[in-house]
Amino acid sequence: MPSIKNDWLPVLQGEFNKPYYKELYKFVKDEYDSKVVYPPSRDIFNAMHLTPLKDVKVVILGQDPYHEEGQAHGLSFSVREGIKIPPSLKNIYKELNTELGIKIPNNGYLKKWADQGVLLLNTVLTVRGGAANSHRGHGWEQFTDAIIKAVNDEDRPVVYLLWGNNAKEKRSMLNNPKQLVLTAPHPSPLSANNGFFGCGHFKKCNEFLESNGLTGIDWQIEDYNSVV
Repeated sequence: MPSIKNDWLPVLQGEFNKPYYKELYKFVKDEYDSKVVYPPSRDIFNAMHLTPLKDVKVVILGQDPYHEEGQAHGLSFSVREGIKIPPSLKNIYKELNTELGIKIPNNGYLKKWADQGVLLLNTVLTVRGGAANSHRGHGWEQFTDAIIKAVNDEDRPVVYLLWGNNAKEKRSMLNNPKQLVLTAPHPSPLSANNGFFGCGHFKKCNEFLESNGLTGIDWQIEDYNSVV
């Protein structure tokens, strides 16, 4: 697995020496050596690489990476330019369009959000190709809980967008009175109509950030032009 080199390292360093992480490391290495696993190993910690702890304004918590070829690249809900937009992200875009009039883009590459301080974190950071949740229960959850705890311990405003039951399970960890926690059903086609559509999270998020003297997130993803 790649190393973490920015300000996440001091707060996560202790995890690397714990028995669960040593077992997780061995499991993940064996999986990459013998199976098709996503994302590419160099991308496992992209959420932290692109969004240093000091810059986190918003946490969007996903479940585990996309499990089809070419999709996962270490940011929850995101796919690289040129990859078909997955259904859950299509629904996120629909909600953004309804709430804020954001134009629905032709790609699902969310790096622009990460660069502005949106931590696009999955609770499990790897997956076997074609097998959703296949790396669940091997230690990633404990590691990402440490990431969530580090954000919760920051003495400043942060917004958490917890969509779906897996994300909502983290609600009990979040007790910082300076931070805002918003919950809704998952944006997948199976549940988006049960309360994700109309949740108003993106507008509420920016209103909270701006009310605390911070710049809101520019949620508009620009269109990708494959021919230059």
